[in-house]
Amino acid sequence: MFELGFQTSARPGVPSLLVRVRGDTVALENAPFPDDGHFLGTLDGLPCVAVEAEGAAEAGFVGLRRLWGEVDEQVWAIAGRAVQITAWDRTHRFCGRCAQPTHALADERARQCPQCGLTVHPRLAPAVIVLVERADGRALLARNVSFPEPFYSCLAGFVEPGETLEGAVRREVLEEVGIEVRDLRYFASQPWPFPHSLMIGFFAEYASGELCPDGREIADASWFATGNLPKLPGDISIARALIEAWRGGSFR
Repeated sequence: MFELGFQTSARPGVPSLLVRVRGDTVALENAPFPDDGHFLGTLDGLPCVAVEAEGAAEAGFVGLRRLWGEVDEQVWAIAGRAVQITAWDRTHRFCGRCAQPTHALADERARQCPQCGLTVHPRLAPAVIVLVERADGRALLARNVSFPEPFYSCLAGFVEPGETLEGAVRREVLEEVGIEVRDLRYFASQPWPFPHSLMIGFFAEYASGELCPDGREIADASWFATGNLPKLPGDISIARALIEAWRGGSFR
C-alpha cells in the first residue's frame, strides 16, 4: 500500500497526491509544518497540511481515484480536501475583477485583492444525482457519452444559479432522457473532488414520458431489474451507493 504524505502536486488539471511506498503500511507522513501550507485539520494527532510540491526520488504522484481502497475513507477525504484547496489557491493568485495579485488572509481561508478588496473563498459546485424507479421495480440507468468505460450509472447534473436541488433533479432528468419524475427523497451527499463538486443524491419515482436519450450527454438509457444489471460505476461513487441501496431494498 501507499504511505500518504501531506503534499499535493501542482500539475494543472490532474488531481494527484505525493505518496510514499513503504511495505504494506499506510500512515500519514510526520513532517515539519510548512510555513506556506494549508491546514486541513488533524488525523491521529498529526496536523494535516497541503502544499504544492515536486516529486522526490522515493516518492511519486498518484491520482485520488487510484488511492481509493489503498487508504481508509477518512484519509481519502482529507486528501480530496487537500487537492481542492491547493487547486483553488493556485487558480486565484490574481483578482478576477481587476487582475491585481491577491494575497492570502491570515484569519480565514480566503484570498483578497489589495486594490479593489475583492475577497474569494473556496467554492463548491453542487451537483444532483438521482436513481429513478418505475412502478414495476426497475431502475433507470444511463451511459454518458463521456464515460471512459461503457458502464451505466444514475443521471446527474450541476445545479443552476437560482435553482433548488429538487428543481435541478427534475430538469436534468427531463433534459437528458425526456421523462418526468415525482416523490423525490434525499439519500445522501458526497464530497467529489473531481474537481470541486458536492454530490447530493436522491431517489425518485417515474411519473410520465418515454425514454429518449438526448444524444449529447446520454448515449443510452434503459430500465433495469436488480437481477439483470449492466456494468456499474465503481464503489468510490455515490452513484454506486444509490444503486446498491435500491438493489438491497432501501428505496422505499
